[in-house]
Amino acid sequence: MTLYEKIINRQEKLALVGLGYVGMPIAVEFAKHVDVIGFDINKAKIEAYRSGKDPTREVGDDVIKNSSVEWTYDEKKLKEAKFIIVAVPTPVNKDTTPDLAPVIGSSEIVGRNLTKGAIVVYESTVYPGVTEETCVPILERESGMKCGVDFKVGYSPERINPGDKVHRLTNIKKIVSGMDEDALETIASVYGIVVEAGVHKASCIKVAEAAKVIENSQRDINIAFMNELSIIFNKMGIDTLEVLEAAGTKWNFLPFRPGLVGGHCIGIDPYYLTYRAEQFGYHSQIILSGRRINDDMGKYVAEQTVKQLIKADKPISHAKVGCLGITFKEDCPDTRNSKVDDIIKELNEYGIKPLVCDPVADAADAKRFYGVDLVPLSEFKDLDCLIIAVAHKEFKALPDEDIEAMFKNEPNKRKVIVDVKGVRDKNTFISKEYKYFRL
Repeated sequence: MTLYEKIINRQEKLALVGLGYVGMPIAVEFAKHVDVIGFDINKAKIEAYRSGKDPTREVGDDVIKNSSVEWTYDEKKLKEAKFIIVAVPTPVNKDTTPDLAPVIGSSEIVGRNLTKGAIVVYESTVYPGVTEETCVPILERESGMKCGVDFKVGYSPERINPGDKVHRLTNIKKIVSGMDEDALETIASVYGIVVEAGVHKASCIKVAEAAKVIENSQRDINIAFMNELSIIFNKMGIDTLEVLEAAGTKWNFLPFRPGLVGGHCIGIDPYYLTYRAEQFGYHSQIILSGRRINDDMGKYVAEQTVKQLIKADKPISHAKVGCLGITFKEDCPDTRNSKVDDIIKELNEYGIKPLVCDPVADAADAKRFYGVDLVPLSEFKDLDCLIIAVAHKEFKALPDEDIEAMFKNEPNKRKVIVDVKGVRDKNTFISKEYKYFRL
């Protein structure tokens, strides 16, 4: 009987290492079909899952309560699994070099608890070569076993989009790869249990690693182009979104829009690729140029905010500013690598201390990562300027009257709205003489 058949027949277990926005939904989906162990070193997170709480909001509390996943922070439980999926984050250091500490640490844990005949599959976004050149030696050292003889490895990049309720694990085609043909077939079969959209078998692990890292790099470059257009058109007095709407009438025009590029994927993955390129003697030109543009957009938005306040005849250091949103993207509680923080920091340089409201964000993370104390929307009173930084559904649904009620009782020409992604009707506020800016 094959490993796949044993897993299907519940004679062997599958384990997830890393239970964040990616790992937890994978564990939950597999648990609908097979026996699953969900492991994370974060005890508080495990206790939350055990109590039926979903802090990520990816699947919801009810799904967690009814899931058969065995949630644990006891690494020894991994000895019970023969198919182990590693889905830990891959951040960058302050100098933008890859921080492989989570992947290395998880490999050490898995290695210590690896059993003969097991397959380890990495989902974390890495540059080509990490699985075989960094992870395999750790697994061998910690387990005392030989890769290819006692255990095998593969790579299947995650494609889950946090906060996206449409594109999910089951309906996104899955790239799979293995160190040899047998590993590839087993990995493809196991993922086939849950991925209805099917799998794409990459020729080798490095191809799969490279495919993942360029997916987000491509998006990053395209958004950087939109951001650069926004800067150019702003200088010309042209509305960028109106330009894009017009250009979008051509069948092959790509529908990207300007915005803040943060989070743990698009704003980080390109650095993994350029770091690896440097090791091969090539200095990236296009990719790093796009990164520089996108990394500077928070500062740019803050500068435009100050310019609008000056146009509104407001004393800058005493301006009362409210900022809606601090997460890295809409309708997702994740605040990691949020570029809204860049807006806040730059405004601080001008003596402005914005109020920040975000009912979606994890308040503890906002405080821990950025030192920001979130306030309720009811505190947005007597504002000089409102920044709509994140397009949460709750903010988009606010009536215009509620927006207007946040400002001081004075002529509209002295009120500023910075609508970063253009979620409000521009003409509504411009017709009322508000100072309005959007990318």
